[in-house]
Amino acid sequence: MSSTDVTYGGYLHLDELLACQAPNTDQHDELLFIVLHQTMELWMKQLLHEIDAAQAEVERGELVPAYKHLARVSRIQAVMTQAWDVLATMTPADYLNFRTMLGTSSGFQSAQFRALEYRLGLKDASFLKHHPEGGAARAMLDAALARPSLYDATLVQLAAAGFAIPRSAFERPDGGAHAPHDAVEAAWLEVYRAPATHWSLYQLAEKLLDLDDAMLAWRHKHVLTVERIIGRKRGTGGTEGVGYLQQTLSKRAFPELWSLRTKL
Repeated sequence: MSSTDVTYGGYLHLDELLACQAPNTDQHDELLFIVLHQTMELWMKQLLHEIDAAQAEVERGELVPAYKHLARVSRIQAVMTQAWDVLATMTPADYLNFRTMLGTSSGFQSAQFRALEYRLGLKDASFLKHHPEGGAARAMLDAALARPSLYDATLVQLAAAGFAIPRSAFERPDGGAHAPHDAVEAAWLEVYRAPATHWSLYQLAEKLLDLDDAMLAWRHKHVLTVERIIGRKRGTGGTEGVGYLQQTLSKRAFPELWSLRTKL
């Protein structure tokens, strides 16, 4: 096909894309519910794309080029957080009109969101149970769980710069989550006390913290939106709803980048 044959709708596959919204009821607000969650999934696809590019650059020691990808991730996260305000225009009565038709579907089953957590270092193999072995989603999650995270790659560069980072801080059994480490915090403290000396690492750390900050903002807005619409009811699929979501607010993908601030 020549470039002159390419049309806007054809290039974007709009016929297929716009046919993907198939409400189970005739309730007005169900379309909003579908569009919002599909949009979130599309943005998460882009987030994973950008994080993969950033990590590849970090692994090559090209820290400055990685900043662009990480900055884009933060901007996308901000858009995703604002999207909850659109869903919040749906009242409890609006949601109850079609909630039963959602069956056992739940955000717990979002493979891309879980892969995003894994890529940042928030690894928890217990979530694999939501995805049967042999499927594409499970394969993606198994791969994300097994490979080093973006933070692991960063710590390798911290060690390569001469900081005393034990290998156990970034080399763990497949699926192992990063745990706060005193040596890692001490290294970051040195970076933050002399930012001009360690400028590339300092800026990388700030870009990573932007990601963590944005993730927490997204989680917080998610909690508020869910509580506004369903209160303290259990979520679809039998999940704990707001109670569980509030627990996630304590998660930190890069814990030492938060804790060092107390010691500066």
